[in-house]
Amino acid sequence: MTEYNFPKDFWWGSAASGPQTEGHVAGDGKGDSIWDVWFKEAPDKFFDGVGPDKTSQFMKYFKEDIQLMKQTGHNTFRTSIQWSRLIPDGTGAVNAQAVEFYNQVIDELLATGIEPFMNLYHFDMPAKLQEEGGWLNRETVDAYVKFAETCFDLFGDRVKKWFTHNEPIVPVEAGYLYQFHYPLHVSFKEAVQVGFHENLASAMAIEKYHATYDGQIGIILNLTPSYPRDENNPADVSASEYADAFFNRSFLDPAVLGHFPEKLIEVVQDLNIVPEMLPGDLQIIAENHVDLLGVNYYQPRRVKAKVSKKVAGSPVMPDDYFDNYEMPGRKMNPYRGWEIYEKGIYDILKNLKENYGNIECYISENGMGVEGEEKFRGENGEIQDDYRIEFVKEHLKYVHQAIGEGSNCRGYHMWTCMDNWSWTNAYKNRYGFISVELDHDGRRTIKKSGHWFKTVADSAGFTD
Repeated sequence: MTEYNFPKDFWWGSAASGPQTEGHVAGDGKGDSIWDVWFKEAPDKFFDGVGPDKTSQFMKYFKEDIQLMKQTGHNTFRTSIQWSRLIPDGTGAVNAQAVEFYNQVIDELLATGIEPFMNLYHFDMPAKLQEEGGWLNRETVDAYVKFAETCFDLFGDRVKKWFTHNEPIVPVEAGYLYQFHYPLHVSFKEAVQVGFHENLASAMAIEKYHATYDGQIGIILNLTPSYPRDENNPADVSASEYADAFFNRSFLDPAVLGHFPEKLIEVVQDLNIVPEMLPGDLQIIAENHVDLLGVNYYQPRRVKAKVSKKVAGSPVMPDDYFDNYEMPGRKMNPYRGWEIYEKGIYDILKNLKENYGNIECYISENGMGVEGEEKFRGENGEIQDDYRIEFVKEHLKYVHQAIGEGSNCRGYHMWTCMDNWSWTNAYKNRYGFISVELDHDGRRTIKKSGHWFKTVADSAGFTD
């Protein structure tokens, strides 16, 4: 038996987002986001036809939910402020009902002994701004900075840990390359422009925060290690470096180091898709770094040298620089179709220590999605999710190892607190410490993993 002891002030908790949990209440003043628009246009794209109007009803149950967080060991919790709720059209008047709601949530968390971590952008572009180009439009950057300043002014007296974006690479690849998210474009040039504007918006918000406030501000990135098929094959290694530059370093390097990776610059110059920018933009990015980094980790990326033939007439894509590789014998989550590779979380933390100044960081998401989880419900109504306990435990072992070797990792948040709505997947896969039964007005029940997590948090570790 080995003891895995973590620092006494370690951040234990979970992550969620406004658009995935809050739901809609009649007369709440919320404006449409791109998700509301897309669901109205194409409800068949969403699993079981469940849209963003039917989430976990956090607006209705937040007081009870926060008590459940306490019962599952939370001392911290990350969520987001919906831009389209606070400023319904993205640029105009502030919604007083939203201010009251977020104030109540923050106050309730603090009263319960749970520190709020607040994210500003979680894929929820206000519909009116998207009509004007969304992140392709430079004016959206200015609107975002105004939104961020409004949040700091309203809630910054109590919220001391802010994050500018959650997984900013997702709007780039899902919305402008691979058609997983609205607006369903396929354009490498547009993707590069969107990514640049997101980076700039983050740096400008950081600049505003540091000028006035005394907490910490960071960014949350889904870092997916890019492993070459053969580490001794230069072509495979080069392919992994391109994938890393596109999907990890495109935001990690600007956020922490203040500049873009050379391989990414090389590609956009060669393809003549350098983003439009104003004088001084690169200087803003260079001078305004994050204080704190959130790391979302789910699975590795495995790649090999490009051998597949490009389809004639197909658009230029990042995939032109590498092929994906399925490693024989890999461990899989059979429900989600993702590889489980626990050591990846250690490799990320080691990389941050060695190449990014050992920046203060925490695991901001890590989790296991399971379809049809209700079949594991026991006679007492509790989901017997031993697989989730095993998943978290094995990842925590590698976090523990990294900390022992000097990593500046301060906490672990699982995705998510309670089962929530997940974009086009809706409630297909369940991730929470707490089950949500949509057919019973959102009835909540703590899963076995939630009770286990409480013991881990209370003792700042576990034995295995």
